[in-house]
Amino acid sequence: MPEAETEIDELMRRFLGAFTNTGGARPDVEAIRDVFLPDGTIISNVGGDPKTYDLDSFIEPRERILTDGTLTEFSEWEVSERTEIYGGIAQRFSHYAKSGALRGEWFEGEGRKSTQFVKTPDGWRINSMIWDDA
Repeated sequence: MPEAETEIDELMRRFLGAFTNTGGARPDVEAIRDVFLPDGTIISNVGGDPKTYDLDSFIEPRERILTDGTLTEFSEWEVSERTEIYGGIAQRFSHYAKSGALRGEWFEGEGRKSTQFVKTPDGWRINSMIWDDA
């Protein structure tokens, strides 16, 4: 299934890259709508307090802080991943890292994401993602 894995790799690159605002680049958070199913779910379990988002409630606050100067020079990338594909479904467990300046203070961090994918007539899409920061 090398073709499926290549497509899934690209979805993850596009998702993570949607938040990048390094060097004055404008983040493309609307790309999240392209890689997710319209009714996709995103869950943050940072600190053991799950917060569930639909696409709108996830995108809006992130677009604001990435464009109003609150979070600058931000990028996030996969360090490693393990992907399992079975027919028209897939699961990916990712170790990711991130860095940027939040309110002028530089930070670096990392965490894990678990992402589920479904193959649609238009190609692979993310249907859900959950993450926890270290």
